[in-house]
Amino acid sequence: MHAINIISGISMLGVFVGSAALIIILSVFNGFEKVILALYNNFTPELKIEPATGKTFDPNTPYLKQLARDPALFSYTQALEEKALIRYGDRQFIGTVRGVSNDFLKNKQLDSTIQNGSFTLNAGTVPYAVIGATVQNSLGVNINDQLSHLQIYSPRRKTVNSINPEDEFIRLPISVSGIFAIQQDFDGLVIAPLSFTRDLLDEPLEISSLELNFKPRTNIDKQQQEIQNKLGKNFLVKNRYEQNTELYKTLNYERWFTFLILTFVLIIAIFNIIGSLTMLVLDKRKDIAILTSLGAGKPLIQGIFFFEGMLISITGCIAGIIVGLVFCVLQQQFGLIKMGSALMVIDAYPVDIKFTDFILVFLTVTGIAVIASGISARLSVKGLDEIKQDL
Repeated sequence: MHAINIISGISMLGVFVGSAALIIILSVFNGFEKVILALYNNFTPELKIEPATGKTFDPNTPYLKQLARDPALFSYTQALEEKALIRYGDRQFIGTVRGVSNDFLKNKQLDSTIQNGSFTLNAGTVPYAVIGATVQNSLGVNINDQLSHLQIYSPRRKTVNSINPEDEFIRLPISVSGIFAIQQDFDGLVIAPLSFTRDLLDEPLEISSLELNFKPRTNIDKQQQEIQNKLGKNFLVKNRYEQNTELYKTLNYERWFTFLILTFVLIIAIFNIIGSLTMLVLDKRKDIAILTSLGAGKPLIQGIFFFEGMLISITGCIAGIIVGLVFCVLQQQFGLIKMGSALMVIDAYPVDIKFTDFILVFLTVTGIAVIASGISARLSVKGLDEIKQDL
């Protein structure tokens, strides 16, 4: 009997550890997702208007002028971007130059992405660029060297036949005010004033996109549908998910794959209950026979062992969920587990607690426990007639 108790305790411990691990891992994934999306959202507007075909469009249409005055808007940013050759000293890099209008700087969270320097695009009439970490690593830019500038090259729109190949490019110098780091998709950017980019690309009128951010409590889905209807099929109006589809899919896949792996661990732990209950059935053969002699039917015998299996599973699950919750709260408040790198945006593993995760874990454990306990209960009455004959 003592050995059976030990095996049951081990089974409960397995459910406890699995449930706690699921809560902690899912909460950490939520935290990373929140941090990553917050960083992306610094450069990803709530709605983005792009041409359905071609690279640029004229923003001076009657409807777009009216949209710019919409009281629900927080920022209305015109953006013009294109690939360009960027040189610094004897190094060069092919990156994307994005020119933005002044409303872009209304986002007060931009400074949180800065590794060095500041997010400054204009100092009086002097334009400045803010470059991504990939650009900085490729070129070795020193933002403290005021005498050195980025040299940005872009092909002239009008072909010029010249002996000197450089005459076929527009070259403009610009100083660097800061270096930002988010993710590889953004870290190859050079952010510059719109006026500078217009001169570089020789594009005095058109833009690549309009970036719209709205005031709090604005219904973004409704705004997207309304703007799309007004603009028609010649434009695409994308929300943040549509702008970063691969990112959202990747985060979702990683979360569910991790959940499935830990669920398999839970299945192994819970199905150990079958072994412990089977041993208990063998140990209690005489007691089962006595109960049946007193009038207990097979459903009652099965119910007893089914209840014990569920009790082991649910007790371990609830204890694991509580411990997981306590750990997550402590991690939120005190950052117990550090990231281990001074270069990270955050120093401790982020945690975001969601009530739906607790429901998901509890239902997962309950579902597996019902199957395992049902198997154990069926085994408890298997060969019941032979037990009676032996007695």
